[in-house]
Amino acid sequence: MRKKELKLVVTFHTTADAMAMEKACKKHGVPGRIIPVPRAISAGCGLSWCAEPGDREQMKEMMAKAGIEEEDMHECMV
Repeated sequence: MRKKELKLVVTFHTTADAMAMEKACKKHGVPGRIIPVPRAISAGCGLSWCAEPGDREQMKEMMAKAGIEEEDMHECMV
């Protein structure tokens, strides 16, 4: 089992938004990965993007350029 660490978890309204996020992050070299939404967080879709908390601003800029809308951004232990 992986040791839990503080991560930035981005939730989305739809699965299509989560998949668009994965594609855009790979294209722009933004680190992170798709994970199931943690139990402590409720979301419109079952997928979220997990990254380091320090990557928040880089992700927000990339999402604005790519036209991806998040449901919310959380910092939680994952």
